[in-house]
Amino acid sequence: ALAKRILDGKSSLVITADRVFRGEKCIHLKKVVDQAIEMCTSAGNAVKVLLYERHGQDIPFNPVQDTWYSDFADFEFSESDSQVEWVQAEHPLFVLYTSGSTGSPKGILHSTGGYMVYAAFTFQRIFNYQPSDVYFCTADLGWITGHTYGVFGPMLNNATCVLFEGIPLYPTPARWWEIIDRYSVTIFYTAPTAVRALMKEGEKWLQSSSRDSLRTLGSVGEPINVPAWKWYNDVVGKGRCEIMDTWWQTETGGILITPIPRCTELAAGSVTLPFFGIQPAVLDIDGKECRGEGEGPLALKFPWPGQARSILGDHERYVDTYFKPYPGYYFSGDGCRRDSQGYYWITGRVDDVLNVSGHRLGAGEVENAINQTPGVMESAVISIPHEIKGEAIFAFTILKKDHEIEPKELAQRVNAKVRQIIGPIAAPEGIQITPELPKTRSGKIMRRILRQIAIGREHDLGDVSTLADPSVVQQLAQLCRENAALVAVAKAVQ
Repeated sequence: ALAKRILDGKSSLVITADRVFRGEKCIHLKKVVDQAIEMCTSAGNAVKVLLYERHGQDIPFNPVQDTWYSDFADFEFSESDSQVEWVQAEHPLFVLYTSGSTGSPKGILHSTGGYMVYAAFTFQRIFNYQPSDVYFCTADLGWITGHTYGVFGPMLNNATCVLFEGIPLYPTPARWWEIIDRYSVTIFYTAPTAVRALMKEGEKWLQSSSRDSLRTLGSVGEPINVPAWKWYNDVVGKGRCEIMDTWWQTETGGILITPIPRCTELAAGSVTLPFFGIQPAVLDIDGKECRGEGEGPLALKFPWPGQARSILGDHERYVDTYFKPYPGYYFSGDGCRRDSQGYYWITGRVDDVLNVSGHRLGAGEVENAINQTPGVMESAVISIPHEIKGEAIFAFTILKKDHEIEPKELAQRVNAKVRQIIGPIAAPEGIQITPELPKTRSGKIMRRILRQIAIGREHDLGDVSTLADPSVVQQLAQLCRENAALVAVAKAVQ
């Protein structure tokens, strides 16, 4: 994957640390880079490496290819050596690849002027940043949230920031809360996946911190289900913080739908209202705009400064993906519901639609119902072939920590809850308990991978370069091979 990124961008320099740790797991970055450069060299793209010694010990070093960052940093530069590189507003600033949840990753190209203006303005207004604040965004800097609200937005506002390395559960699940107390963090921005993971560990890990400095809590990357929203609000924020549940994408460059501090009445699970100047549209099955309440694909009617300008090396794909599906609109790929107050509720990807006996159901809708089952921490649903219905719903569930239940009893509880909330048509045909789900670094569930594993095609997963933890695939494949219902499905589709 790295080699493809280098070749796509025709890059001549890679900057890397020697290695990094995620919890106790060591990731040898330099070895990965060396493998990628070997592939690039074979393809005729010569690459140099600027190497930062982060952890030391047995670092592979090629003097022809590599330069130590410490040697470079020791040079003395005069002011005349460090002049600003002035560029046009539309000059390319960076390329980030979207997740592989919908196929081959796309290199999203952002401009310099529009992106930076939007990053700075949205950061200040949406988080109500003041000079006395301390801001803590937990996002990986290689993700769009890390770019916009970990680096550009805060830095352009001269913000005091906390930068974080590692995972939230290591060395203990109290780590983030202790950091918040240590640095008197006032604004905290993280993903629902992390909230649910910490919620699963229990409230005891919050007892060593007061978190009294917190004023604003943010959520990003995926819809936050109601139980997680309430835990975030009631337990982490003690019921006195504002929850900024934000909707945006790699392609949008910045937040588009969000509450505004001290202005917007909050609603658990809703991203509420459009940001200044943003005009969303909810489209019906014929691509016509719904007026008032409605549900359907979420589109945007007018451009905004942070909008991506192209897909690297494939502008036609950019037009085909975002503008051709609904002429005159930017198509986000997400579905939503707009209620009588004008509040927006993100229902998940439009391509995450389940069709059971002719009834169309949103995956997010079914998952939200399953997640309200006692003992269930998180779930993901997919469609599997069914002899009678055409498609049937199959659910993967993560249980809360220390919660044990027989699969048969769990299935009964889940089906009862789904029938109660949605109706019998949405009841899963089968359930598989799993320790983890395949997700991108931004926390999006890769249902495409779940479908392939469920039907016994774990060796034909397509692009998995953006999986946060590739080892999850093998764990799930083994569990599915032991599930009699899925074994029968796999045989039927072979």
